[in-house]
Amino acid sequence: MPQQDLKITDSEWEVMRAVWAQDKMGSREIIDVLQQKKDWGTATIKTFLGRLVKKGMLETEKDGKKFLYSASIKEDEFISFTLDETFDNICDKDAGNTIAGLIEKSILSFDDIEQLERTIEMKKKNAVQEVACSCTPGQCKCQTHHH
Repeated sequence: MPQQDLKITDSEWEVMRAVWAQDKMGSREIIDVLQQKKDWGTATIKTFLGRLVKKGMLETEKDGKKFLYSASIKEDEFISFTLDETFDNICDKDAGNTIAGLIEKSILSFDDIEQLERTIEMKKKNAVQEVACSCTPGQCKCQTHHH
């Protein structure tokens, strides 16, 4: 299997979401799903499929005359990787505000909120007075880095 390239475009995300929802799909089914939402031609969608196979995000297997596509990474693993990558690229001091912003923007169920409350209660046990800046001087706006 080729080395996975987990950097994908918004359009490739759309394709992956369709495949994650179905486990295995032929290109015709993927095209049908995506054309309900996007004004994309068949050739465009097939280009995205080819790119995702090349990136190692999708695998193909022959089924008679057609190919079936399946994801080589689970959706929750991919989302976790994407979030890790995002948080690796921001100042540790900004993590709390970033998480609060995600919660603010999200539509949440009562169960979701209960889970968040349990997580916050657990985090309180290891909370620190102030989060230390994790940046190289000059890469963020923390007071400690002003010259």
